[in-house]
Amino acid sequence: MLALLFLVGGLGLIGWLTARVRAVAFRRDTTRRFSSLPSHHGTYVAMWVVIPALLFLLVWSFATPGLVTDQVLAAPAARALPAPGFERAAILTEARTLAAGRARAAFNPLAVELAPAYEAAQARYDWIGSIVALLLALSCGAYAYTRVKPDFRARTRIERVMMLLLLAASLIAILTTLGIVGSLLFESWRFFQMVPVLDFLTGTHWSPQIIDSRDPGAALGAVPLFWGTFFIGAVIAMAVAIPFGLMSAIYLTQYARPDVRRWMKPILEVLAGVPTVVYGYFAALTVAPAVRDLAVSIGISSASSESALAAGMVMGVMIIPFVSSMADDSIAAVPASMRDGSLAMGATPSETISRVLLPAALPGVVGGVLLAVSRAIGETMIVVMAASGVATLTINPLASATTVTKQIVDLLTGEAEFDSPKTLAAFALGLTLFVVTLLLNIVALTVVKRYREAYE
Repeated sequence: MLALLFLVGGLGLIGWLTARVRAVAFRRDTTRRFSSLPSHHGTYVAMWVVIPALLFLLVWSFATPGLVTDQVLAAPAARALPAPGFERAAILTEARTLAAGRARAAFNPLAVELAPAYEAAQARYDWIGSIVALLLALSCGAYAYTRVKPDFRARTRIERVMMLLLLAASLIAILTTLGIVGSLLFESWRFFQMVPVLDFLTGTHWSPQIIDSRDPGAALGAVPLFWGTFFIGAVIAMAVAIPFGLMSAIYLTQYARPDVRRWMKPILEVLAGVPTVVYGYFAALTVAPAVRDLAVSIGISSASSESALAAGMVMGVMIIPFVSSMADDSIAAVPASMRDGSLAMGATPSETISRVLLPAALPGVVGGVLLAVSRAIGETMIVVMAASGVATLTINPLASATTVTKQIVDLLTGEAEFDSPKTLAAFALGLTLFVVTLLLNIVALTVVKRYREAYE
């Protein structure tokens, strides 16, 4: 496949060169102004050579596995296959793996017998796809080459193709979002056919390991999960992120020298680039034991090693750059005349910051905090590695707590049936989390937009 892609690319380069040479030739002995440059004509022909061939190969790559499997099933050795089901699919997968050279042995002897058929069928359809792609590239390139004429507007055609590519890219993003939302809605609807919505949203008992088939809603009350998510992500994490993020932004914008700011701001923003799994390791191996030992040393023997405080503190450190960056931009965007006027009236720098700059920048700061909250409540790895799986309603930060994302991971791992309420509950939790974060983002962006309109 890689060699075929290089060959198609080489044909595209040849098409570009030949079309450009032809365009240069009919421009040589005239002073007439043309609508397109020689490079535009070359690019037009190259696009006709490459794009149709690549589109065909993309479609062919999805169609080939089914065609190969159908040919293998028609082979005499396939008559010994069991009825359609898991065992049959496992044998075919083993045979395909052997044929591709990704394994040297198979568990089922029938897979070894089917591997040559798979290899022959795959080679056949690879040759068919390669020949058709090359013929398509040559024929489309020849058609485009015949259109290279003095009055041909190649530049306009290229711009249209680029517009279509950009439109396709944007539609992919939109369709992906619609697909995610659609899958959540469909699976959540199946879940709510088994469990009433009110029982799920207002129930206070969460125990998916023990579900009564006659009343599954009694063990799937999500209020403890919502509280744990809010307590860890919006209370403890924000108690860490807001003070440190806001104070760092004030220092960098009002007190730090330019050379200090030039170094400190990138260093602070490095925290946003640290993988969340690293924060999870740090929370589980360092912060959580330290918090528990400190609590035990002051007489709190009930402190958990998987406390909400440990997960929330590390999560707060992770989102400090979000708060700091938004607050920094908001304070810096306040007109200098407001700061200068306050100082001219005799106010001290600290009074100017607390009574003039922060109130003026408050919408932007609030928008940054809301964005940080939406980031915190959707965090997964930190709570998976540092938080507990026990769903409790407590305001004790040293007690065990869990979150929605932690439970989604637990519900979708293991060997539970996909149609069971336990597994489908993950989609209902995901839909709830999606709606909450969407609303937070809408509110935050609305606040930031109003702020920008006021000071730009």
